[in-house]
Amino acid sequence: MRISTPHAVHLLHAAPFATLATQAINFPGHPYATPVPNVPDAAHCPLLLVSALAEHTKNLLADPKVSLSYVEPRSTDVQAAARLTLVGDAERLDPDDELVEHYLRYQPDSAHYLELDFMFFRVVPKRLRFIEGIGRMGWIEAADWSLLPALDADSERAALQELTGRLPDGVTVLGIDTFGIDLRRGEQRARHAFGEPWASPAVLAAMIGHWAAGLA
Repeated sequence: MRISTPHAVHLLHAAPFATLATQAINFPGHPYATPVPNVPDAAHCPLLLVSALAEHTKNLLADPKVSLSYVEPRSTDVQAAARLTLVGDAERLDPDDELVEHYLRYQPDSAHYLELDFMFFRVVPKRLRFIEGIGRMGWIEAADWSLLPALDADSERAALQELTGRLPDGVTVLGIDTFGIDLRRGEQRARHAFGEPWASPAVLAAMIGHWAAGLA
């Protein structure tokens, strides 16, 4: 069944948390699932910041095969809600300053974790199962996901600068990608989806400007 890959991207960005399932080293053959903050990178791959003492971190270091599960935020009927399961491999990484800055916009309270034994992983998708609703579901292949347009750090920084001083009180931009804007309104995470993926920096600036004008 044909499904909308952009809709899957929006769900991955909009969910405030995901359920991470790792291969349990203490119970071989069984998955170990735990909620984690959801922070996607510019290429729409989940980022994890985890403690060396955590059970799922020990599992990750022993076996990188994981899955992440997302549910449409604030849904009251999970069977009718949009859902996404991402199956992939967790790769440990040494983040540069731009990636740390990006992560902390989503999770500012995590700053002190960087002084402890916490480490970063990026989950690289192998396959994704997207359920848009009852009877509307299908697989998205890793090759197709990897071809999604990505926003580099310089372009995101310029886009964030475009919004400086233009947002109303209580609205904070968490991240900008080629399909939309992640933001926080008060205590709630929200997602503004572009009508179509940006085609150039000028187009992106125009879409952001149009969105910001609508908030005024």
